[in-house]
Amino acid sequence: MDNEELTEQETALYDRQIRVWGVDAQRRLSKSHILVSGMKGTVVEFCKNIVLAGVGSLTLMDDRMVTEDSLSANFLIPPVDDVFRGKSLAEVCCDALRDFNPMVQVSVQKGDLSSFDGDFYDKFSAVVVSCCSLATKRLINEKCRKRQKRIAFYTVDCRDSCGEIFVDLQNYTYAQKRLDETIECQLQYPSFEEAVAVRWSTLPRRLSKLYFAMRVIENFEEAEGRKAGETSIADLPRILKLKKELCEEQSLNESHIPDALLERLLIGTKEHPPVCAIIGGILGQEVIKAISGKGDPLKNFFFFDALDGKGIIEDIGSISTGN
Repeated sequence: MDNEELTEQETALYDRQIRVWGVDAQRRLSKSHILVSGMKGTVVEFCKNIVLAGVGSLTLMDDRMVTEDSLSANFLIPPVDDVFRGKSLAEVCCDALRDFNPMVQVSVQKGDLSSFDGDFYDKFSAVVVSCCSLATKRLINEKCRKRQKRIAFYTVDCRDSCGEIFVDLQNYTYAQKRLDETIECQLQYPSFEEAVAVRWSTLPRRLSKLYFAMRVIENFEEAEGRKAGETSIADLPRILKLKKELCEEQSLNESHIPDALLERLLIGTKEHPPVCAIIGGILGQEVIKAISGKGDPLKNFFFFDALDGKGIIEDIGSISTGN
């Protein structure tokens, strides 16, 4: 299947993209299969981008029912309850995404992502997870890594006006243009478990404060048995207590995790659509690069904070790199 050529219809539809990244890159995209779990605003933006880019298929997972709160950042949900009443987020989003590009097969997979065995993942080129616990991120990443073929793995989280992307491409080879020649480069990525297990005191002093803040909230949710995002400002005292304990355990000065930042992440229970567009755009770009083999991939965390408008790439827990 990897050697199949683009059809005449695909070549005509994706003509502009082919002029940018070449027919081989578009062929790889058109034969790729993407799995997405957790249909929040950031993920919806990502799905829109890769459907328009022309991936082969997109499988959506999110059995949660659509509520009025879902409308705040999910533009795929029509603002008429007669349309989405009784439907899951994945089902409603699936119907809308099919209209963006009829050549992309968009489908829904019901069930809990963590309950599927490893064979389930073999059909996919990339797996993107959101709205899930720390334990689920570790588990799905491990399942992807144990497959014979390389499956790109991504997590994305957006809280208030901040966002985070994690990337694991395992052992990845890609083409990089230097002057008048194209060279082959290689990168070795750590797993999610390896990345978040790095002792905080060994990390660079100028590391994004968002990295630490996200880990504190993740650890709090796991300790309390909460689902991802099930925190509020009422939890702030206990989260500050956990921050203090983690900083002592990790030999990190507490100033690296400002109380004001944690407060922002807890107050903002809804995603900001402009931030969703930025994070979803970056994620779409990274998945396209990983599948096409064109362009320098992100390694391995990306953080965005609308307060200062900065996007920061941090390489955390890496084993080695090379060309």
